[in-house]
Amino acid sequence: MQNIVTIGLDLAKRVFQVHGMDHAGQTVLRKKVRRAQVLKFFATLPPCLVGMEACGSAHHWARELSAQGHQVRLIPPQYVRPFVKTNKHDAADAEAIAEALVRPTMRFAPIKSAEQQAVLMRHRSRELLVKQRTMLINAVRGHCSELGITVSQGASRANDLLGMIEAPDDPRLPALAREALGVLMAQLHALRRPYAHWRAN
Repeated sequence: MQNIVTIGLDLAKRVFQVHGMDHAGQTVLRKKVRRAQVLKFFATLPPCLVGMEACGSAHHWARELSAQGHQVRLIPPQYVRPFVKTNKHDAADAEAIAEALVRPTMRFAPIKSAEQQAVLMRHRSRELLVKQRTMLINAVRGHCSELGITVSQGASRANDLLGMIEAPDDPRLPALAREALGVLMAQLHALRRPYAHWRAN
């Protein structure tokens, strides 16, 4: 394995595919490696140029392999596809990554630090909470409108509906409707605390 200078690494949940090439661009290694053995395997290699398709987990593996002394490049998936020579499978993908990696005009994606990924995670989590909050409010609003109960648009106006749901003596809601809407309301209340925290920060 001393002849390996370039590696295409196809990431997966459990078994990764490795495609190694020498200085002449000839294939010298095709190997499947289980996720738990990836770092041990790369630790046995001399420093290599390692390419992976840019995806969420690729940044983690790029940091880990860089720490071992390998030079890691992340390639946007659309730049790898033209190099797939046969039907798409892990071995073909790893070979395509290796071939794309050594192209002189290839464009690479920057490797994100764990802190940068954490910032993106925060933004995506907040977006998800906002979507869930909107869906719950719309659901409550829609169900109430079926009973002829309407309020104007806006998240703040939904409080009028929530107050009605919480009032057990309000005659506009049948008991079963209040029970069903109460479940949605509980979910909405559960979302409000983290939503308010992120909005404040």
